[in-house]
Amino acid sequence: MTLVTLVAELLANPAVVRALTADVVEPLAPDAARVAQALAAAFGPACVALVHYGSHAQRSNAAPESAYDFFVIVTDYEPAYEALARSHGLPRTPRTAARLNRVLPPNIIAVRARDMTPPAVAKCAVLSLADLAHAVSAGANDHFIQGRLFQHVQLAWSRDRESRAAVLDALASCRARTCEWGRPYLPDTFDAAGYLRALLTRSFAAEIRPEDEDRIETLTGAQRASLAPVYDALLHQLAARKVIVREGDVYHPASPAPAPLRRRWERYFARSKRRATLRWAKYVILYDGWVDYIAAKVERRSGVRVALTSRERRWPLLFLWPRVLRYLRARPQRRR
Repeated sequence: MTLVTLVAELLANPAVVRALTADVVEPLAPDAARVAQALAAAFGPACVALVHYGSHAQRSNAAPESAYDFFVIVTDYEPAYEALARSHGLPRTPRTAARLNRVLPPNIIAVRARDMTPPAVAKCAVLSLADLAHAVSAGANDHFIQGRLFQHVQLAWSRDRESRAAVLDALASCRARTCEWGRPYLPDTFDAAGYLRALLTRSFAAEIRPEDEDRIETLTGAQRASLAPVYDALLHQLAARKVIVREGDVYHPASPAPAPLRRRWERYFARSKRRATLRWAKYVILYDGWVDYIAAKVERRSGVRVALTSRERRWPLLFLWPRVLRYLRARPQRRR
């Protein structure tokens, strides 16, 4: 039985799906819940679900002023952007935003919940239900979405029972498929926390990120309580089917990953890094205040002070690139 076939078998079992999404149904913190309600109203009837992810959801040292991260799941892009344009405005027309969303989905945009004190910013990854289903399938084009959704997330809001079920099924698929792309990168001995750490390490390497090398340990520690039961349930299923071997409280790979399999996933992650980097062009077009957002994120995650000059702020595409290139050459991720 191949891992793809095994994953399909697991996902056909409702009990396994519930185990793989046990953390997803946890209640939100009050401020995150208020942001979610504002987003559901802002995106209008086309919005079917909101998934809260990132540092606020994980409780991984999120600064009070940092943005709240949400996947905004919609039925169709253009009506969702039309509603957002009416309620909050858009830096581009709804038609342009919708067209860009079909290229390297998702779009990342900033939405401000103005009725909160102080006003909160939501960093929204806008994704259709169809694109979500594809992104967590065996045929996913890259790792961008899976790399976020295998971590601790919360289903913040859903339009109806059918929408809720569709998103939970997608999240269960994302978690189950970690055994496919994660297999070549497992250590010789691991428990559920070690499994999570291996997934985070490989996922972080698939993007150019500002975090220092302690971030993976921070994330593993912050998510251990919520995700250890989730991935222990998955590892139990894999051990029962002889994919891995259980010895007491730890697991071992049943056999080394074949070289062709490792090469296949290395190609996948290399392609994913290229596609993740290409998405930066869309951030420039669509993310209002992207210069300040990137500067603040670099400061929080790397400890590197970023003081932008007036010229860099006024013409960032012209004068900010030399600094970006210097940072990319010396970023903490390259020193691992």
